[in-house]
Amino acid sequence: MEDADEELPEGVHHYESADEVPFEISKYWHQRRSIFSKYDEGVWMTDDVWFGVTPEPVANKIAEHVATAPKSKTCIIDAFAGAGGNSIAFALSGRWEQIFAVEMDSKVIACGKHNAEVYGVANRIWWIEGDCFEMLGARLKGLTKNTVVFGSPPWGGPSYTDAEVFDLTMMQPYPLKDMYTPFTHGGRSAVLFLPRTSDLRQLARRVDDDETLKVTHYCMNGASKGLCAFFGDFAFE
Repeated sequence: MEDADEELPEGVHHYESADEVPFEISKYWHQRRSIFSKYDEGVWMTDDVWFGVTPEPVANKIAEHVATAPKSKTCIIDAFAGAGGNSIAFALSGRWEQIFAVEMDSKVIACGKHNAEVYGVANRIWWIEGDCFEMLGARLKGLTKNTVVFGSPPWGGPSYTDAEVFDLTMMQPYPLKDMYTPFTHGGRSAVLFLPRTSDLRQLARRVDDDETLKVTHYCMNGASKGLCAFFGDFAFE
């Protein structure tokens, strides 16, 4: 448990009781230990980040699958790192020589750095504050053939659940076409975590006819939490 006297940055919270929690995130807070198993050890969150964090069992399974990339891939970039759920899972896997976590919001980066400390992997993740597309074209430009880019982008709010088949050209603020090219530039492999109803035809059009696209659903309690599309050579079954 965190020190009760520790002052959290403005906009950052560690809610300890239900009466502290804003109504709109209360259902997520009640699932807090399945989102972060070490929540009670002092995990930090902003109110907005609750909506997009990958539950820990899902993040761990994704990390297991991403780890099957060719051994020549030694670097991973978490393009929308948020409060660190996926970056922490990548670090815990022990697979990567370099892990870069990119996040635009300074408050959320503070959460991610702190949460990595809670999980004992702070010294394995390099945090970069900024826009992931700018970073991939500038500061991280040289990381190409030896790199996997993982992206769990915003899905545009809960309206995606209304669609029987979700149109990835309409995903906001980053439609599929805006992510695919910069993420795969220069021989990078890419993994995208997307809504469970994503249009598979739109994903398939991004690979050549002689290539195989792996798409895997990740479930908890019998329900899909989303799917990953793997662009590149990944060896899991």
